[in-house]
Amino acid sequence: MCGSGWALLALLLSPSAVQGQTATPIEHLIVVVGENLSFDHLFATYRPRSNAKVRNLLSQGIIDRYGEPGPEFPRAAQRRAEVRENYQVTPHIVGTYGELPRPGTTYAVGLPRYARDMRFPALLPNGPFQITKYVDYTAPVGDPVHRFFQMWQQVDGGKHDLFVWVDETSGEGSQNRSYPGSSTNQGAVAMGFYNMAAGDAPYFRQLADTYALSDNHHQPIMGGTGANFQALATGHAIAYWRDGSPAEPPLNQIEDPNPRPGTNNWYTQSGYSSGSYTNCSDASAAGSASIRSYLAALPYRVFNGGNCMPGAYYLVNNYGAGFFANGEPAPLGPDIFRVPPQAQPTIAEALSAKGISWKWYSGGRTAGGVTREYCGVCDPLIYSSAIMTGPLRANLQDHAALFRDIDDIYAMPAVAFVIPPNTESGHPASSTVSRYETFLRKLIDKVQSNQALWAKTAILVTVDEGGGYWDSGYIQIIDAFGDGTRIPLIAVSPFAGKGLIDHTYTDHASILKFIEANWRLGPLSQRSRDQLPNPDPDPADPYLPTNRPAIGDLTSLFQF
Repeated sequence: MCGSGWALLALLLSPSAVQGQTATPIEHLIVVVGENLSFDHLFATYRPRSNAKVRNLLSQGIIDRYGEPGPEFPRAAQRRAEVRENYQVTPHIVGTYGELPRPGTTYAVGLPRYARDMRFPALLPNGPFQITKYVDYTAPVGDPVHRFFQMWQQVDGGKHDLFVWVDETSGEGSQNRSYPGSSTNQGAVAMGFYNMAAGDAPYFRQLADTYALSDNHHQPIMGGTGANFQALATGHAIAYWRDGSPAEPPLNQIEDPNPRPGTNNWYTQSGYSSGSYTNCSDASAAGSASIRSYLAALPYRVFNGGNCMPGAYYLVNNYGAGFFANGEPAPLGPDIFRVPPQAQPTIAEALSAKGISWKWYSGGRTAGGVTREYCGVCDPLIYSSAIMTGPLRANLQDHAALFRDIDDIYAMPAVAFVIPPNTESGHPASSTVSRYETFLRKLIDKVQSNQALWAKTAILVTVDEGGGYWDSGYIQIIDAFGDGTRIPLIAVSPFAGKGLIDHTYTDHASILKFIEANWRLGPLSQRSRDQLPNPDPDPADPYLPTNRPAIGDLTSLFQF
């Protein structure tokens, strides 16, 4: 067969040709999701190479290019509050920090656990500080608080002024621990940022200079990893189910953020091995009244009236799945912090129903099971009965398969989700931003080495959530679950705008919207946020949709 004949055969056999035309020239989408980095934490001092504008700490005058306080530094000041009775989304302010306390270590590799980090000064100016003034860029640092009810308070109705106070008073949750008194030893860890202008995060800077960066992308749910990965897969939160209906979980698994008697904001029942479900449809449920009151006071109607199914207890923090990674059912019970198997529609089932190929590649997954590099709460499809009890479970694969598939355009699926190994995810304490950069460079270089694949591929580089790091960006409240803080998102593709900074408001449901638009799918469910319209930006402020709630579909990152 002549060369042109082989080329035609290759085109006809390619996955996209078999599955039908896409709406754009992008025939392969690779979504790479690291962990726990807010936008300002990473891009605080980024300066675009072109005439594009970015909204970060430097451009707003909060800091200067050297990481020192700028003329608008007081805008970032952190305050003290008091909550002695019922949980409050916007607590009563009682004062302002004079200086911020030394950051904590939490469980950072190589450091004393849950102590003050002696590499940093005892007191810091009241605002964001440059981490690499005190430690090397490649060094692990502590992990800020990033749980659901805590983040609602940290954001404080859009003022973003209670990150340090919440970290110091409620921490990661009570988890049967005694009240710590004046401090949890978290300190000001949430206020740290890296300085790109001084050479930090060089690969992220290179990607932003070369491709398209969003400076208005957000985590979809207040809080941490598990709930935000579920939102990436389903466009919503998951709930406790029994016999096909919403049910009440064991009492010790229901979150109670009301402060314990005699304490200031020390939650009654909260933690990764404690309360993590909430019934946001019930105004009498602990924590619910304040959120519902806040939603009702917004100048627009939130999605689906708050998007809370009557009687449903939603998981808003991290619990394990109702299946093991090998497909075996996992035990459940009051002292086993796992979610019953889920029937929530996922993007994976929607793709399969249309004959569109997909895979979810997880670091730490192996043919024989999983290793310590595997992140179970980062693998939302193992929560799904439809995936785990049928042939689609074969689409959950490891990184060895990922790099083999990249070499073979016939094996590479149309849609791929890639989760780094734990120690390469960028998660503070257990990983570093530099290690996530190394992983990204290896992956992107590999894709670009296959020119036939690269020519029709888009790689979306993001993280699951902001990790509890402070950020200055606007947050659009969509429903009772979020959004949460801004996080990075970069489109790496031959079709991405070169050096483009996109201000369109987006969150992880925007990734679903892009997939659905490109492969002609419908929304996942009546409660999934892919139902929302694209934003009509405010002419006076392009970061703010005038038709709230609204989220974009990411097409504004590309130039076709």
